[in-house]
Amino acid sequence: MLEKLVQDREFAKIMKENIQNIIIHFFEIEQNFGVLCNVDDASFEPPLPDEISENFNPLTLFFLAGYTFETARIEGEYLVFEAGFGADNFGSLVTLPLVSVMQIIVDETPLLINLSNYKEELDTVAQNIDENGVENSMASFLNNPENAKFLKK
Repeated sequence: MLEKLVQDREFAKIMKENIQNIIIHFFEIEQNFGVLCNVDDASFEPPLPDEISENFNPLTLFFLAGYTFETARIEGEYLVFEAGFGADNFGSLVTLPLVSVMQIIVDETPLLINLSNYKEELDTVAQNIDENGVENSMASFLNNPENAKFLKK
């Protein structure tokens, strides 16, 4: 039951809206916060050097404070911010899908935990199977001469 719920599109939509609302609220009250996220879903422009990116864990915490907080914004379904990485403070623009935010943290306390695990690409694959499956099924049916008796004349 839980597995079906966390992979549900509507549940993911609600979680994304909650994430967005909390982040917007924190922007409005100027509250620094951290986001624990699936770093594989994040993009970096310019790309981070390998010696920096290879040190990331699959779940990585970004803390938005100071300059990073000042540059942070929501663009569509993404959280976008500038951050410095590594000993040389290598600057990069981070773009992170809101649904990839697993936790929002203030003062080491998680204020939101995102349990959704919905993947849009799975929904697209299922849709393609449905659309193509009917055509393929009908073609297979018509290729068998034994099935002619089932067709209306």
